[in-house]
Amino acid sequence: MSTQLTPKRSIFEAPAIGQMSMATKIVLYTLLLIWTAFVLFPIYWLIITSFKDAADVNQGPFFLPFVDFQPSLHAWKELFVTDYEDTLRAYFNSIIISLSATGLSVLIGSMAAYALSRVAYAPNLITILFFIFLLAMTGVSIGIYGVDWRLAAAVAVALFFFLARAVGNLYQFRLHNGDILFWIISQRILAPIVVVVPIYMMFQTVRLLDTHIAIIITYAVVNMPIVVWLMYDFFNSIPRDLEESAQLDGATMIGTFREIVLPLSRTGLAATTLLVMILSWNEYLLALFLSTTKAQTMPILVAAMNAGERGILWWSMSVAIIVMIIPVVALAIVLQKYISKGLLVGAVKG
Repeated sequence: MSTQLTPKRSIFEAPAIGQMSMATKIVLYTLLLIWTAFVLFPIYWLIITSFKDAADVNQGPFFLPFVDFQPSLHAWKELFVTDYEDTLRAYFNSIIISLSATGLSVLIGSMAAYALSRVAYAPNLITILFFIFLLAMTGVSIGIYGVDWRLAAAVAVALFFFLARAVGNLYQFRLHNGDILFWIISQRILAPIVVVVPIYMMFQTVRLLDTHIAIIITYAVVNMPIVVWLMYDFFNSIPRDLEESAQLDGATMIGTFREIVLPLSRTGLAATTLLVMILSWNEYLLALFLSTTKAQTMPILVAAMNAGERGILWWSMSVAIIVMIIPVVALAIVLQKYISKGLLVGAVKG
């Protein structure tokens, strides 16, 4: 008796274990093609809009170059010929600031996350409140009374180290790692508009407005809670036996972190780095307050060149957006093999 599948069954039944039937493949690939078209259409629309003039944009929609409209390079010439100096300066500013802020944030945030994952902390609450009080008084003395920031910082540090132990003995309630982690993550809850004015005044006092260092420090501090939050789960997923074995062989905690933990957590580092890079690259509000001309970034330049009397110039904005997404797409391609794995680490627990 023949065991060959009938034509009807061969469409709906898998030919072997672990394979899909023909009907399943057709449905699956059809859905994937529809989703791919849905995802890629905005990028396609962005590209063809960059080759349109005002009439084609206002009288559209036109979808096919050389069929619905005649392509034009006037928007590209305006960005790279007429305003090429401003464009190049803003573009390189964005690259320098974003890469530096991302590197600084990932470096410090990863070490903080590793410390919270491996070391048990129990700081005294009154000591923390005393530190916050001294920090606030330092800001008041600098901003209101005009005290030199170096002198104010030195006095605050001296008072903290000499009086923290005595004041800390008055109250024995202590915080723990979970409290510290929650406080770090909660900084992202605060809207940037709330802190942008104090940040502006601080950098104005120390004469660092419109400089790379001011924006780099601000971006790194703002994005550091995200790094700590993500990397904390990645480090928790690494077995501690490996680190204990290395320490028994004489490795220091820094050496263990550098030689064992970081290589094992490269998927998490890749995903975190890409996310922080995107946030730094697209930041608008902080750059608007902290830069004018020298440290101006691409989001500020795009907003400035398209805020004219004629309204939003969609063709010019499309060109600028295409130029802006190139570094992020390039970084995503480089880190592609790590990102898919890194985003899933810690997603399923238990």
